[in-house]
Amino acid sequence: MKAAICTGYGSPEVLQIRDVPKPTPKHYQVLVKIHAADVNASDCIVRGFKLSRWSPKGIMMGAVIGFRRPRNPILGMIFAGEIEAVGEGVKRYKPGDAVFGTTIKGGMNFGTYAEYKCLSQDSIMALKPASISYVEAAAVPYGAGLALCFLKKGRLQRGQKILIYGASGAIGTAAVQLAMYHFGADVTGVCSTKNLDLVLSLGAERVIDYTKEDAATLGERYDLILDAVGKRKSSTFKEQCQQALTGKYISVDGGNPHYTLDDMRLFADLLETGKFKAVIDRCYPLDDIVEAHRYVDTGHKRGNVILTIA
Repeated sequence: MKAAICTGYGSPEVLQIRDVPKPTPKHYQVLVKIHAADVNASDCIVRGFKLSRWSPKGIMMGAVIGFRRPRNPILGMIFAGEIEAVGEGVKRYKPGDAVFGTTIKGGMNFGTYAEYKCLSQDSIMALKPASISYVEAAAVPYGAGLALCFLKKGRLQRGQKILIYGASGAIGTAAVQLAMYHFGADVTGVCSTKNLDLVLSLGAERVIDYTKEDAATLGERYDLILDAVGKRKSSTFKEQCQQALTGKYISVDGGNPHYTLDDMRLFADLLETGKFKAVIDRCYPLDDIVEAHRYVDTGHKRGNVILTIA
């Protein structure tokens, strides 16, 4: 099968397309034929090993994924595809089932930048609604999973006011929709001029153009402030937000997300009922994996970047 191999840590050019053996499902495993995969900031952080090798976080990351190169050289943690075969003992799924989800469960597991991936039947995945495409399905788990995790952490309640920095990215676009339609909150998004209409269309009550205004100086008060970018994580910025806006401050850099099967089923239901929209910036074929990573590295994507695979 064809796969994108991470030959070492560094620039996008370390990713190379190669032929590798097609996996065979073992007991309680399913073989997924991957149709689409998400390319996200976390993938790029792993590829570039963008942490000091000898910092506490760098040592921890190296111990988990490998110091010189990834132990699993096929990156990617989000997928949408069709179950082609099942191993002995599998009862939850059958060949032909369309599924979407993440390989992350209790550790860093990769492998979705490939035509096939074997996963436990207990993996964090759900049946894909027939009304959406594989590309749309692959654009959901990463941003929505992180957004839901941090909205829960912030204990957002119905009727509360939330300010979302970075409202046009993968996490931000998901946070706007979940905060509005699932939590019932009053949403204000912060983004650049070109993304104002997008964020409003997703359900935000109002949008602040950060190129023209500073939300911290407008005199508004919020119950929760979500930094969906992580670039504003400095303690100074956090203090400014809390002093000016009075709300609880949560950043996407504030801990690791915890995905659950119930979360994925919730996303499937929201997609099927039209209460959640997959936001896709660009699609690249697997052969253009280097270009996909280059684009995500710019930090200017709107929503999600997707690999089309099979």
